[in-house]
Amino acid sequence: MTKNGTKKDARRGKSTFDKDRRRKHHHFLVSVYYADGEKFGRVYTDKDKAERFAARQRRSPVVKSARITQVS
Repeated sequence: MTKNGTKKDARRGKSTFDKDRRRKHHHFLVSVYYADGEKFGRVYTDKDKAERFAARQRRSPVVKSARITQVS
């Protein structure tokens, strides 16, 4: 229960970062998975830079996948 007596929203997985007016910028996590099982992550505040980094990593022959997730 929250302060006003109502139940919290049941959905947990996806949060709405775009509705928080206090937030000045978002964080985007680029996760790179290599063919040998290693993982690497880097956080960007600029989505365009995150997408360019992921695209650059995907061009490498040793990279299995690279994905971008918004973390805050």
